[in-house]
Amino acid sequence: MLYPLTFTPQFKDKIWGGHKIKTILGKDFPTGPDGQPLPNCGETWEISGVPGNISVVKEGALVGENLQAILEKFKEELVGKHVYETYGNEFPLLVKFIDANDDLSIQVHPNDELARARHNSFGKTEMWYILQADEGAKLNSGFNREVTKDEYVKAVADNTLPEILNIEEAKPGDVFFLPAGRVHYIGKGLLLAEIQQTSDITYRIYDFDRKDDKGQTRELHTEQAVDAIDYHYYGDYKTSYDHKRNEGVNAVKSDYFVTNVLDFDQEVMHDYTHLDSFVILVCVDGSLTIQATGGYSVPLKKGECALIPASTPSVTLVPNGHMTLLESYVP
Repeated sequence: MLYPLTFTPQFKDKIWGGHKIKTILGKDFPTGPDGQPLPNCGETWEISGVPGNISVVKEGALVGENLQAILEKFKEELVGKHVYETYGNEFPLLVKFIDANDDLSIQVHPNDELARARHNSFGKTEMWYILQADEGAKLNSGFNREVTKDEYVKAVADNTLPEILNIEEAKPGDVFFLPAGRVHYIGKGLLLAEIQQTSDITYRIYDFDRKDDKGQTRELHTEQAVDAIDYHYYGDYKTSYDHKRNEGVNAVKSDYFVTNVLDFDQEVMHDYTHLDSFVILVCVDGSLTIQATGGYSVPLKKGECALIPASTPSVTLVPNGHMTLLESYVP
């Protein structure tokens, strides 16, 4: 029988990574190939069906089983009838925590059509929820005005691309939705949760001329990016949502995922029978216990995630004082 699943995080060493995954989220870095702990960590992949990076169950009767094998065995019991008919044995969402100790590259992700043609992959639409921000920390989402393809190509060639980017100051609790095709980067000093389509396709446009410890620059994908970019100006790039206590609030609604923000200091029961989808709960503040049918009880604290199978009709969320969760599912 399925139950709320938790997974072992996968740690990703990045040139721009820092230590907040450990100091703020409480995750001890694993040892690297040299037997020493990772010097930093840029990302943890919390729930992943990306080939080569499949999540492994941490607790319960399915401990040690990977998400791919569980999906192939339980099918719509795990993900829902509609989701299984749409995605088959490919788990459709990827959940990460990201610590930017330095600016990430300016980048863009292709949409489904382009990603399928070029990489036989899904595209990458994503969202960010800011957990912590250093004073003055900023990020980029989209352009600061209407831009033509020719203007963009010239800006990349002239090294003036940052001048046409929309830069936003980011605060804890801010949400940014980034459809495929939107130029973006996460700025130095931000710790965030990312929910995205299952895809690892990134076109790196500009990497601030940085070099790794071997003096090498990272590969750029400037030509591939040109046809992937949405050049329109949208004006308001930060996602507005109502901050309400003890009431679920919708923050993101897209074809790929819906995300609600749950800020509660009292027990709440959620009925999921109407969804026809799995649900992912990401704890971004506080802690709680998830009580599910069948007597299953799963503790969750800040920086941890749980996958509620589609066959689980309801859960009761019991905060330890206070909790903030991201609740995501496939519409």
